[in-house]
Amino acid sequence: MPVIPARPSQLPIAITMGDPAGIGPEIIAKAFRDDPAVTAGCFVVGDMATLRRASSVVSGPGRPLIPVSRIDAPQDVFETPPRCIPVLQMPRRLGPVAVGRVSAEAGQAAADCVVWAAQAALRKEIGAIVTAPLHKEALAAAGISYPGHTELLQAQAAAFLGKSVSEVPVRMMLANDELRTVLLSIHVALRDAIDAVTPENLLETLRITHESVGALLQRAPRIGVAGLNPHAGEGGLFGREEIDTIAPTIETARRAGMDVRGPFAPDTVFMRARAAAGEPGEFDVVIAMYHDQGLIPVKYLGVDKGVNVTLGLPIRRTSPDHGTAFDIAGTGQADASSLIEAIRFARVLAP
Repeated sequence: MPVIPARPSQLPIAITMGDPAGIGPEIIAKAFRDDPAVTAGCFVVGDMATLRRASSVVSGPGRPLIPVSRIDAPQDVFETPPRCIPVLQMPRRLGPVAVGRVSAEAGQAAADCVVWAAQAALRKEIGAIVTAPLHKEALAAAGISYPGHTELLQAQAAAFLGKSVSEVPVRMMLANDELRTVLLSIHVALRDAIDAVTPENLLETLRITHESVGALLQRAPRIGVAGLNPHAGEGGLFGREEIDTIAPTIETARRAGMDVRGPFAPDTVFMRARAAAGEPGEFDVVIAMYHDQGLIPVKYLGVDKGVNVTLGLPIRRTSPDHGTAFDIAGTGQADASSLIEAIRFARVLAP
C-alpha cells in the first residue's frame, strides 16, 4: 500500500495512545522512530508522561531517545520536526499506572482519548483516527459501558448525529494485502452471534460492505458470503440458516445491484478470496457470520500486517490487529508493524 505524504493542506491523523498499561504507547513510539514518512502529519492523543516513558523503553544502543513535544491543536502537528512525537495532552492527567495490569485509571484514560478523537473527527478537525489497543476489562473497571473501540465510536457518532445507536449501524473489517473480511457480528457470545444471523442484519452488512469497500476500490466489490454451519449446511443436514436466511438475503442484495455470491463453505471461501502471488482472489471481501470465523484466517496470514477498519461511520478509523499484550508491555519487544500498516491505511482513507 503506497504512503501518501502528509502536507499542511491535509487534515491531520490522530493516533489514540490505547491502554497506557499495554504496548500501545511503545508501538506508537517505535512507529515515529522507525518510519517518519508514514507518521508525518500524525499526532498522539494521550498523556505526555506515558509517551515519554514509552520512548525511553524503546530507546537503547543504536536507538536514540525520541523526543516528545506537546501540541495544543491538531494543525500544530505540521510544525513538529520529524522523529519527534507530537502529543495532544488530555485534560485528565494520568497518575502512575502499573504496566501490564488492568486498572480503572488506565481504562478511563484510554476511553478519554477515543472520545476526544471521535469528536474531533466528527467536527472535521482531523482526517482519520488510528486507535492503539485498549483493554476491555480496564474499560469495564472504569465503568465504561462499551466493550471496545467500535461500540464506543458508534455511540459518539450517534450522539453527534442526534440518532439512536441502532440508527448508526457499523461493521468491522479486518484487512491485509491478501484478504479482507467483514464481520456480521462483533463482540458477542457465540450463542448470540448465531441469533444475529437474520435477513435484516445480513442485508445491512452487505449494504455497508458494498458502499464502503466500493468507495475504497472505486468500483463495486465482489462479495463472497461464508455459511454459518459446516459445509454451509450441506443442504440442510447441518442446519437450515443457509437455506432459510442467508441464500434468500443474498438474492435480495443481488436484485439491488450488489455483486454478491454464496453462501460458501466457511472452511474454503477465505482461500478462494485470498490474493496471492500477485493474482487477485475470487472475491474482494468475504462476509463472515461471526467474530472468530472472520478473524482467524486474517490473523493466520500475519498479525503484523492486519488492519482493523470500522465501516459505516462518518469517521475514518483503523487500528492494529492485536491487543494490549500485557505480558510484554514495558519490555520494548512489541512489534509496531501492524500499527504502521494501520496508519498507511488511514492515509488512504483520509480526505
